[in-house]
Amino acid sequence: MSEDKKKQIPIEEGADEAEEVKAEDAEEKAEGEAAEEAVKEEEEKKAEEEAKKAEEAESERYMRLMAEFQNFKRRVAKEKSDIHAYANEKIVGDLLPVLDNFERALSTETEDEGYAKGMQLIFEQLKTALGNAGLEEIKAMDEEFDPNVHNAVMTETIEEKEDGTVTKVLQKGYKLKDKVVRPSMVAVNKK
Repeated sequence: MSEDKKKQIPIEEGADEAEEVKAEDAEEKAEGEAAEEAVKEEEEKKAEEEAKKAEEAESERYMRLMAEFQNFKRRVAKEKSDIHAYANEKIVGDLLPVLDNFERALSTETEDEGYAKGMQLIFEQLKTALGNAGLEEIKAMDEEFDPNVHNAVMTETIEEKEDGTVTKVLQKGYKLKDKVVRPSMVAVNKK
């Protein structure tokens, strides 16, 4: 039996070594799997980050596109509004000489009161219609000279008035909404 024991001992030692080798192989295999898993996780994280960056870039592109579209809509709406607001500009410009002639005609004296009253009523009706279209007279007399709305054609020297003040209106000026259709033709005080 002692020989059997001797024979068994190496087998048991060999079995232990085999088990150790198996355990080492399993350990190496587990380490390899863990390393592969870590690499896969890293690749997944990179893929997620790239996907997130691509999504953010697409989102930013979408937001820029939406902003450009909103700006386009606002610009088109403003242009449309301006077209409607200033569509009457041409006809109003053509009617300004008629308005001037009406004022000149009304400033002359006539013996026929009915005729004068009728002309005054027509003139008021014309002014009201143009006012409803957005036409307004530019105030000039005794105002500070403003080259944006006044056209100075001559200078005068009047001691009682300040330098740069409008002293005479030679032709009335008009605005349509906020746009100058015709500047006032004026004389300006110069000391």
